[in-house]
Amino acid sequence: MAIVTRYKTILMHMMIVGGILLMLYPVLWMIGSSLKPSDQIFTQIGLWPKAITFEHYAKGWAGMSRTTFATFFTNSFMLVGLAIVGNIISCSCAAYAFARMDFKGKKIMFAIMMMTMMIPLHVLIVPQYIIFNKLGWMNTFLPIAIPKFFATEGFFVFLTVQFIRSLPRELDQAATVDGCGPIRIYTRVILPLIVPAIVTTAIFTFIWTWNDFFSHLLYLSSVDKFTVTLALRMFIDAMGESAIGSLFAMSFLSLIPVFLMFLFFQRYIVEGIASTGIK
Repeated sequence: MAIVTRYKTILMHMMIVGGILLMLYPVLWMIGSSLKPSDQIFTQIGLWPKAITFEHYAKGWAGMSRTTFATFFTNSFMLVGLAIVGNIISCSCAAYAFARMDFKGKKIMFAIMMMTMMIPLHVLIVPQYIIFNKLGWMNTFLPIAIPKFFATEGFFVFLTVQFIRSLPRELDQAATVDGCGPIRIYTRVILPLIVPAIVTTAIFTFIWTWNDFFSHLLYLSSVDKFTVTLALRMFIDAMGESAIGSLFAMSFLSLIPVFLMFLFFQRYIVEGIASTGIK
């Protein structure tokens, strides 16, 4: 019986490893192709290149239109930083109000907030574009970053609300006895205890904003303001198939920040979502 169980365990692990390799194959092929000479990318069989070259990384980093990829990475990090700060501040404040404070129309407002999660993004594109155009925000980071400061991400509000509701109200009552008002309770009691939810919000905001293409394409038009996602498209539009190696090289570099973000903070993601699910 023990032998059968052992074989089942080995078979299960082999299937898991096979699934992982199958999912990672496109990434491994992209990395290998970024190290191959241009004439061998689609002709050489196998993942690992026979002749390694870093020419694609040098050409790709040099960019085009006199703008290096350092500028694109800087723009992406700047935009992601604003989005993370905006979501953490606004969504945690809104979640604290819904979870702990009593006010007229609270349930209706929370239901409306939940309903916004069901509205397709494409329904809001035209009115948002008209508003931002009239405000003169086109070709700036403002249309992408400013809405984050108004708790427009219903998912993060709901996630944080559920996390705050899992905290005992006796903590708030004890802080009130000590003379704390709602603001001090929020900053001194609630915030330190919802770190997993905050980190989860930051990680998902980082990934979604970093990988966003449509919003950046819609509002950014100057090359010097392009983010990494827009810059990758330029290898095909401007230089054709001869730049496919540089495209693969810069695509691999663009994956590294997302991978590191998830690698170092995955424990908080599991803790944040698991705690919310338990509640």
